[in-house]
Amino acid sequence: MKKALLVIDYTHDFVATDGKLTCGEPGQALDSHIARLIEQFIAENELVVFANDLHEENDTYHPEAKLFPPHNIRGTTGRDLYGEVGETYAVYKEKVLWLDKTRYSAFAGTNLGILLKERNIEEIHLVGVCTDICILHTAVDAYNQGIPTVIHKNCVASFDAAGHDWALRHFEHTLGAKVI
Repeated sequence: MKKALLVIDYTHDFVATDGKLTCGEPGQALDSHIARLIEQFIAENELVVFANDLHEENDTYHPEAKLFPPHNIRGTTGRDLYGEVGETYAVYKEKVLWLDKTRYSAFAGTNLGILLKERNIEEIHLVGVCTDICILHTAVDAYNQGIPTVIHKNCVASFDAAGHDWALRHFEHTLGAKVI
């Protein structure tokens, strides 16, 4: 079975202590787990996709502008991958795909669905942040496209603990995803 690992929004702004919209320590605790999973997928010759939020400076028309402080702005260090995950990306960047996204879901407004079909991907694995926002919306879109999904419980986090716990139950009981 062909698989893809989607590393979602594991950037400075979402994870670092001084990030603009950080989930802080819960997100930081994922670092080595995600890095090892990236290495495992690459060693097994599976697809790895880094799907990262991209915003423009002073974009007042984006729906998130009313909900969250400015984050992951093009050309800022806020978009840099965090910690060991960033180091792992630097080593393997020729073997992975980078996907800019402007909405919560990695599928919305991107060519992710096409990339997965072209590579005959039969199952996606989701890691990164935030469990109850971008991971959740990506999982819902995968469900709607009939793509079996696996959530790595030790590789997702949120700044909202209750939302995180709710989303883990929702993945399994409503979307039929495997939570491992």
